[in-house]
This record gives sequence, C-alpha cells and structure tokens, in this order.
Amino acid sequence: MKNGEAVGGGGGGSSISPLVSFLLGAAMAIVCILFVVSASPGRRLADISAWSNATATAEDTPQEVAAASNITAAPSPVQAPAPVSAYGDLEEVLRRAAMKDRTVIMTQINAAWTKPGSLLDLFLESFRTGEGGVARLLDHLVIVSMDPAAYEGCQAVHRHCYFLRTTGVDYRSEKMFMSKDYLEMMWGRNKFQQTVLQLGYNFLFTDVDVMWFRDPFRHISMGADMAISTDVFMGDPYSLGNFPNGGFLFVRSSNKTVELYRSWQQGRWRFFGKHEQDVFNLIKHEQAARLQLTIQFLDTTYISGFCQLSKDLDKICTLHANCCVGLAAKLHDLRSVLDVWTNYTAAPPEDRRAGKFQWNLPGICIH
Repeated sequence: MKNGEAVGGGGGGSSISPLVSFLLGAAMAIVCILFVVSASPGRRLADISAWSNATATAEDTPQEVAAASNITAAPSPVQAPAPVSAYGDLEEVLRRAAMKDRTVIMTQINAAWTKPGSLLDLFLESFRTGEGGVARLLDHLVIVSMDPAAYEGCQAVHRHCYFLRTTGVDYRSEKMFMSKDYLEMMWGRNKFQQTVLQLGYNFLFTDVDVMWFRDPFRHISMGADMAISTDVFMGDPYSLGNFPNGGFLFVRSSNKTVELYRSWQQGRWRFFGKHEQDVFNLIKHEQAARLQLTIQFLDTTYISGFCQLSKDLDKICTLHANCCVGLAAKLHDLRSVLDVWTNYTAAPPEDRRAGKFQWNLPGICIH
C-alpha cells in the first residue's frame, strides 16, 4: 500500500535526526550549567549546602522533629542591677534642678520651719513677689529636708526636695543657737555642701530666713571661687577683713574649693566647739593663700541682713534675718518686711523713686 509505504518510508528515513537533536541539546545545556557554576563557585557551595539541609530535614523522623521542637535558646545573661548610689536620689534631684552651668540654689529646713505660716512659706512668698524674674529661680531651688515631716512638707509645695538622712539628732524641732544639736546641724550642712561640690555642681546656699526680692547672681563675680554674705561689710569686696556669714554662700565646684571644704571640716576639731562660720573666719587667710582662692564678700547694699540693714529698696536683692535669735522673732520681723515689700512693688514708679517706702523700724530684731 502506497499510503502505508509512504508513512513507513518517511519514519525510517528520519529516525536518527530526533535522537541526535536531543543529545546535542542536552550537551549544550550541560555546558551552559557548568559555565555558570564555574563562574560562581560560592553560590554553588551555598546551593549544595541548602539542598543538603533540605534533604536532611525532609528525612528527619517524627521523633527527631519533636525533639528538635523542644530545644529552646539559651537564656541571655541576667543584667546586674545598677549599683545603689551612696547619695540616694541626690544626683537625680540636682540634675533636674541645675542650671545649664550646673549651678543649683539650696536651702535647708526642718519640720519647725515648714508649718503653715512659718519660714518656708515666707521664703517662697518672697520669690513670688520679687522683681526681675526672680520667681523663675525657684525652678533651680533644691530644698534639703532634715526629717521626714519636713520632707513631706516640702513635697506639698515644691518640685525639688531632698531628704538628707542623718543619725543621732532629732531635727524636727527648733534648734537654739550654739546648742549641741545646732552645731551638729551646721556642720552637717557644711559636709553636705562639700558633697555637692564633689558631684561637680556649683551651689548658692541660702538660709530659709533670707527673703529674695531680686536676682542676686548679678552681684556675684564670675572670677570668684566663693562669694559669701557679710554681717558687716567693710567696703572692699576682696578684703579678708570682712565679717562673713555662711547663710548666703556661693561656691564654684573645683579641686580648690573641695580642698577648702576638707580643711574647713578639719577645722571643726582644731577649733572645737565653734560653729562653721566662726571656723571659716579663723582659717580664711591661710586657706586663701594656700589654695590661691578668690573670695568675694558681698556688699550689704544688695545682699543685706538685719546686722547691717540696707534701707534702699530700689537696690536690695536679698534680706537675711541674721543677728536675730529665735523663730518667733524672725517670723515677726520677716512678715513685716514682706508686707512693706508688697506695698512697695504695688506702688507707682514715681512713689517708689521718691523713697516713700521704708522698713517698719524697729522690730524685734530689725533696726
């Protein structure tokens, strides 16, 4: 049959061609694969490794898979707790209150001074009724509390409070001048000031019976290592003949001032029975010479007190109830001072310039 022959003849004549074509195509594919692999040996190893792992995983028994699922990562090492500061939260309180140059304002209170209408209330009122933005300085004030009741009272009225924990003395009640507890309190205050310097902070310490009317920093020299108020100002701010009062004291943190405080603390035992202000007066000459300290004594025209009263309300910045013994006497006279100041600030400028406002004299202490 021609049709059958035609079909059979066509298949027989071309039977080798498909086979040859297949072999040639396979050879070309192998050559291409070998070329690519030889050009990227790292990839080849990675592919082989991945394939090997996949194969091994596929061949794991159910028991091996279950065992592997129970394997957990080794726990990370437990972080040791941060060491507790020897100063409690003092460093945090100072950090929050400090100015940009690491200066803080500090005062110290006990429970007797935090009762309603007592010294702390008058102290804070003076800032709020002051002039020239002095109220903003409250943002930089740290109130150091000597007992739990004082600390609680501070927290009720102010942001930056620090509880200075002490042993051996009950600081809740008023301490009479030069009593044993009074001396402990004053020397403890001095030691605390040294700690603040060692932590790298400058401070302006103010007794709580100092009324703040204007910013006193403008009267503190940038070149002074220490600036201290005076009971009696002799006219020369750098004369060591001035009579210092530690109730208003600026100290710049440095190795020199820390060393001064170490010597000051040692002076407690050299001149046993004296309070820290008297000891400073006794050592100021030797320490200024030894440490090359610049000590500024502040003019009582601006940084005033009952001992040497400034009567110029246009210039006064602060007023200290020094030369005054007893809480009741201080409260009486400082209340009168604040009343005069309030009337002065409310008066027209022409009345103020005319000098119509003066302190109510005499008081119990003020004269």
